[in-house]
Amino acid sequence: MLQLLYPVIHFIQPLLVPICAGFAWLFTFLLVWSLFSTLTRGAAQVKRLHQIPCPNCQFFSGDYRLKCTIRPSTALSEEAINCIDYKLKGY
Repeated sequence: MLQLLYPVIHFIQPLLVPICAGFAWLFTFLLVWSLFSTLTRGAAQVKRLHQIPCPNCQFFSGDYRLKCTIRPSTALSEEAINCIDYKLKGY
């Protein structure tokens, strides 16, 4: 049985090293690309979250039970970025 596969094995054996090396480089490239993509999306999300004005608002209480006296359901969320009731503390 193995004698029938002997010519096939000797034909495939020299090709295994380049094929495996190619797959290793492909895997490395995909890993680096995935990490870069994840970091880019994460940086964009953090940049967006830093636009939330709630901690500087006059109506922000800082209490975990009632974060905002005007809009408690949207306080400290992305919906609060363009809050129409925002007033800077001290003004």
